[in-house]
Amino acid sequence: MSRIVMRFTGVGGQGVLLAGEIFAAAKIKEGGYGIKTATYTSQVRGGPTVVDIQLDDKEIWYPYAIDGQIDFMLSVADKSYQLFKNGVAEGGTIVVEPNLVHPTEEDRKKWNIIEIPIITIAKEEVGLVLTQSVVALAIANTIMNALDEQLLIDTMLSKVPKKVHEANLKAYELGKKYALEAMASA
Repeated sequence: MSRIVMRFTGVGGQGVLLAGEIFAAAKIKEGGYGIKTATYTSQVRGGPTVVDIQLDDKEIWYPYAIDGQIDFMLSVADKSYQLFKNGVAEGGTIVVEPNLVHPTEEDRKKWNIIEIPIITIAKEEVGLVLTQSVVALAIANTIMNALDEQLLIDTMLSKVPKKVHEANLKAYELGKKYALEAMASA
C-alpha cells in the first residue's frame, strides 16, 4: 500500500476524533504505521475540528498532513469544511454531509465532491446519531480502500462500548452501502 492521507472535519462533539483514532489503531494492528493528529478549538462542543490521518507501510517521519497532499476529506460541518478544504489535493475526493456542508461550483470543479447524508443515516436509519463517526469511517474506507475491512471493524468494536456494538455494525454496513452507491453513480 502506498501512503494514504485523509482528513475528517466537523465540530466538537461529532465524533471525528474517534474515526481518526480507529483508522490509526487499525493500521498499527496491521503492522504498518498510522498517525492521527487533531486540531480543535478550546470550545468543547461546536468548535471547528479537524483530524488528519496518515496510513503507510513505511515509518511516518512527520506527524502532520501537508496541505495539498491530502487524498480524501470527509466533512460534516460547513465552517470546518470552509476552513480546511484547501489542504486537499486538486482532483482529490471530498465527501460532504449535504444538509450541513455547502461546496461552491468552484469547489466542484477542483475536487470530486460526493454528497452522502451521514448524520441523517446515523439518526434515522441506525437510530443513534452517535454512530455518525462509524458511518463516516465506513464511507472513507470503502472509497479509499485504505484498510482490510474486518480489521477496521474489529478495531472499531474495541473502541466503542459493547452495548452499542450492534448499532455500530449497522452504521458501518450503511456507510459502506451509501459509499458504493455514490461510487457507482459517479
